[in-house]
Amino acid sequence: MTKDDLLSVRDLTVEFGPDRAPLRVLHEISFDVARGRILGIVGESGSGKSMTAKAVMGMLPEGGRIAGGEIRLADRNLVGLDAPQLRRLRGRDLAMVFQDPQAALNPVKTIGWQIEEALTVHGMSARDARSRALDLLRQVGIPDPETRIDEYPHQFSGGMRQRVVIAIALANSAPLIIADEPTTALDVTIQAQVLRLLVELRERLGVTVVMITHDMGVVAELCDDVIVMYGGRVVERGAVGDIFAAPQHPYTRALLRSMPQVAGDRLARLPAIPGATPDLAHLPPGCAFHPRCGLAEEVCRRTVPALAPIPDRPQSEAACHVAQREGRLPPEPMREVEANAARARRPSPAPILELQDLRVDFGSRRRLLRREPPFYAVDGVSLQLFPGETIGLVGESGCGKTTVSRAIVGVNPLSDGRIRVDGQDVTAFDAAATRHVRQTVQYVFQDPYASLNPRLTIRQILSEALEQRGLPAGEREAECVRLMEMVGLDRGYLDRYPRAFSGGQRQRIGIARALAVEPRVLICDEPVSALDVSIQAQVINILADLRDRLDLALLFIAHDLAVVRHLSDRVAVMYLGRIVEEGPAEEVYARPRHPYTAALMSSTPRPEPDPGAMARKSVLRGDPPDPRNPPSGCRFRTRCPIGPLVHPERRICIESDPALRGEGRHRAACHFSDEVTRPAEESTT
Repeated sequence: MTKDDLLSVRDLTVEFGPDRAPLRVLHEISFDVARGRILGIVGESGSGKSMTAKAVMGMLPEGGRIAGGEIRLADRNLVGLDAPQLRRLRGRDLAMVFQDPQAALNPVKTIGWQIEEALTVHGMSARDARSRALDLLRQVGIPDPETRIDEYPHQFSGGMRQRVVIAIALANSAPLIIADEPTTALDVTIQAQVLRLLVELRERLGVTVVMITHDMGVVAELCDDVIVMYGGRVVERGAVGDIFAAPQHPYTRALLRSMPQVAGDRLARLPAIPGATPDLAHLPPGCAFHPRCGLAEEVCRRTVPALAPIPDRPQSEAACHVAQREGRLPPEPMREVEANAARARRPSPAPILELQDLRVDFGSRRRLLRREPPFYAVDGVSLQLFPGETIGLVGESGCGKTTVSRAIVGVNPLSDGRIRVDGQDVTAFDAAATRHVRQTVQYVFQDPYASLNPRLTIRQILSEALEQRGLPAGEREAECVRLMEMVGLDRGYLDRYPRAFSGGQRQRIGIARALAVEPRVLICDEPVSALDVSIQAQVINILADLRDRLDLALLFIAHDLAVVRHLSDRVAVMYLGRIVEEGPAEEVYARPRHPYTAALMSSTPRPEPDPGAMARKSVLRGDPPDPRNPPSGCRFRTRCPIGPLVHPERRICIESDPALRGEGRHRAACHFSDEVTRPAEESTT
């Protein structure tokens, strides 16, 4: 540990269970964090990232203990401190920002009370705590703090709640903040706001940050240094620029390769990492990554590699036998992924799914003495989807994406508009229409575990769907096997229950169940948002293969623009219940014609280290307006960077609702669409 280091972790080992037969989940973890720098800790779920943070905070789960090593904060060793000593340190010397701000905040206490509690527990008077709480809310960008300080967490958006959690972490001027996946649950625009806030706090207050994330784009744009974890060990560490330019561990390189890109060449298939992360209770011998590594040798199967400098890359350290022997990581012996220049799709004269001016009213409910006024979560959406085509539907939470998808399958009743499925009008959703929709359209949910019955085996789950299809009982076994093979799962898994599978495997089972009725349309509602980047790549490849092999039409709903670009033929962008831009994916991404689309693209983190990227981003301010009371004219005008906020003379944006118009198939609902700046141009201005 040097005098510039604020945090130094040396040979940290964490175990669970009895001393005679312990389960070791962290193996001799070592790293340093210099004052005023941001360290990224990356890896798949189960790699040990969050466990490392909890050990530093003294918040290990019940049964966990530090079995070796030391954790030094400034000049003090935190290992061995008792509970009262740790409580005095938390908040004052180190603080934590959790992944889910809603779970971190008390729903029955005001925001002000919760910030003030963090101050008074360390000795500040109630009067001073109130004043300090207001200052903190201003620091983290909460508008009108004098009013909002007395509001409750449910009255704040997700991004605002995360800002409040950061304010609590800053309350006692803690020099070290540990942020555990602080943006995973947020929209890309709100994520950009939170990340910029962390950068500003570092620059303004000198805060040191440990950022735990699985998003390599976040690491590239935010962090100075990075450590990569796998199987409870650090497998690579160094400066972000060095590791992204030339990763020296096969796992790091595989993570970077498996990420879809918001810019650059589209690929026919993502180079996914085969297999899944190992169970920490049954790690393979030798290097834990060797069963998934294309460079593995016999020594990798026998001996755990030490974390050591690579001869040709002395600034980086990697735990890889091959890289250490060769002087650098050699090329992986694998087939190069070919560019998807023009995916052949059989032309179809008629759409398989057609939406005309859909409106869904979430208001108009009768209360005891009054009827609530209507408000439209979906307000005039029209869309056509053709066989074999993928349309990506993107936008922030609450824009109406999921409401559209649920209206298609009859879950959300329509207030107005029409739905046609394979030429048949199903708007009424009577018995015949419902049967037709169920035979033609199937749904893949965001949470694969919640959508599978935990009491049924996979065989029973698939057999239920096959029964609905009308397949005779004698033919169902062979069809179950075929469906499992179709999504890349072994037939031996059929007698297991959902709890026995990983998240990626459960999502494959959800896809197999949807395919059991032989649909022609698949609606995928955020199907990869909860998955690690490597498992995400596997699922995306499966969806693309099934689409091309079965001529499926996909309506792919997501907030990750890189994933949407990789998979989609066309893109529709939604804002406050309406489509504001629609067109071929290549055209929309190359030259967006709506400022909201441009802002979404600018906010998307890219795995390309660039110290100035965060400052140049076109970060949207605020949150979308309340759909119960949308703005007049253009609904985006209250956040628009080229509208009346910047150009007061543009009264047309206030007075006139722009129609969706344009040349050819690329249309946008913007009065000044010719002035929208591409993200690529933004980086040069």
